[in-house]
Amino acid sequence: MPWIIAAAVIAIVLFASYYTFKICFHVAKDHIEDPYQHVDDPQFQAVQHLMDKSTDIMERTECEDVYITSHDGLKLHGRYYAVADNAPVIIVFHGYRSAALRDSAGGFTLGLKLGYNVLAVDQRAHGKSEGRVISFGIRERYDCLKWVEYVSRRLGKDTPVILCGISMGAATVLMSASLNLPENVRGIMADCPYSTPSAIIRKVCKDVGYPPTLSYPFLWLGSLIFGGFRLDSCDAVSAVKHTSLPILLIHGGDDRFVPCEMSGQIYENCKDHAQLHIFPDAGHGLSYIIDHVRYEEICLNFLREVI
Repeated sequence: MPWIIAAAVIAIVLFASYYTFKICFHVAKDHIEDPYQHVDDPQFQAVQHLMDKSTDIMERTECEDVYITSHDGLKLHGRYYAVADNAPVIIVFHGYRSAALRDSAGGFTLGLKLGYNVLAVDQRAHGKSEGRVISFGIRERYDCLKWVEYVSRRLGKDTPVILCGISMGAATVLMSASLNLPENVRGIMADCPYSTPSAIIRKVCKDVGYPPTLSYPFLWLGSLIFGGFRLDSCDAVSAVKHTSLPILLIHGGDDRFVPCEMSGQIYENCKDHAQLHIFPDAGHGLSYIIDHVRYEEICLNFLREVI
């Protein structure tokens, strides 16, 4: 009968959508990220010892555990490294299914060298922050705004703030430019961001052997039904069109996860005061590890211009 066929089709669609949602967006309640986890990839294996060393230094450095409440009621955690009173603050956002201790070493090191304070946050559904759903920056951008407001309340609304992120964290801080950020936000530093959630998801689907044209509709539907958000509701490309904040984009030319061209697309849509620097031999998020001297010079010059 037709209604049986229709019910079967709906059931299949819902099951496929839930299955893809669980894989891509859901985080198990008992999941714990290991900042020292080794990635099974030659690009990362070659520099793993350097990454572990940076993580270890950051973990052993004294910090304060701080917490805020997100716009939708989640308890979010951050590691606050107080370097100097009345100094600017760098807020660092890590990548997809990663950890603050793993991805924030670059921003942490720069902060120490400049005498800035550093706030390395656990994104929602990661680390000590609550949440079970990763939304690829769509909800996380509001968390970014909440962290800026926390810094302003605690240290004063005139305290200069720099938003810094890597991978999904980079996309998050760029997407936050679509919001009404406080005037004390002086600039955005984004390392290997993706242009749009849909673009990176389609790219990864292709990488793992799933046809994007077939897979993406189920992912879109799964995010809407089970995650409560629309994958196409915000992206970095559209966000930067509406801000005059200075933006620094850095990307590895040999990035095999987030194509370097995505930063190029973001750069082309920036209004003013944007920079794009490519590190030809660097893989995903490895520009700082590959050439920390050039990386620090670029970042330090940018920070001195905007603070």
